[in-house]
Amino acid sequence: MLMERKPDLKTDIGGIKLKNPVMTASGTFGYAREFEKLVDLNRLGGIIVKGLSLEPSRGNKPPRIVETACGMLNAIGLENVGIEAFEKEKLPFLKKLLTPVFVNIFGKSINDYAVLTARIDELKEIAGIEVNISCPNVKAGGIAFGVVPETAAKVIRAVREKTSKPLIVKLSPNVTDITEIARAVEDAGADSLSLINTITGMSIDIETRRPKLANITGGLSGPAIKPVALRMVWQVVQSVKIPVIGVGGIISAQDALEFLIAGAAAVQIGTANFINPNATIDIIEGIEGFLREKKISSVRDIIGTLEI
Repeated sequence: MLMERKPDLKTDIGGIKLKNPVMTASGTFGYAREFEKLVDLNRLGGIIVKGLSLEPSRGNKPPRIVETACGMLNAIGLENVGIEAFEKEKLPFLKKLLTPVFVNIFGKSINDYAVLTARIDELKEIAGIEVNISCPNVKAGGIAFGVVPETAAKVIRAVREKTSKPLIVKLSPNVTDITEIARAVEDAGADSLSLINTITGMSIDIETRRPKLANITGGLSGPAIKPVALRMVWQVVQSVKIPVIGVGGIISAQDALEFLIAGAAAVQIGTANFINPNATIDIIEGIEGFLREKKISSVRDIIGTLEI
């Protein structure tokens, strides 16, 4: 008797072929080596490292993380080692992996984004760049680059000029109409989109009557934001022609499958990594099990199959 053929989990995100649709979300998986003894990194679809800036950043003052009823608030402040240390200290390990590695970047000015992109473009081991446009634009009074279509497009055009690597643009949910931002960055040269980033929130200690986060507000992530993320992914899928990567509150294969059915070509796992370091592998196996059970030969056959 012939062994049943395994479902095909391969997917494509803007020119990069992934062995399966499960990626790590930036800021929740360190620089991958932190999970080396916990997860078979070569089984992952893609790894997105902690956000990088031109110069090292110490981030915000503690306390920087607060657990919430259905997730967590973080105000880490994009602490990172900077591109110089990344190349010297982190890249040697990452280049040994079989899984595509993506670098998430951010800056305080459009020039920061452009210079950093040019630097990463020279690193042949890096498969693509994820551009975080949820950061404050210091020249515009601190307003985030990604909340105005014109500004978001300017960032992506500047980045596009500096690299031929595939560009993933990570969208902020803290906007009136996320589809406007999505179309703007698609026109500016994005190869794919990832959404959503965290939702701004806060928490108060009623005994001290002070914010629980030193930064006062932080980014809400985890299961609490999944319905919002799923809705936004579905809306954006209808609005653009490039692939969309679903992010936000995915802790199980069922969650991931909802995003795929809504039209996402892949998903990123974030907060779940803190709860269950093996979450990514569990989700990969869960998706495969679902496809087997339903006798579906390829994950691509369920992407965008939502019936309205």
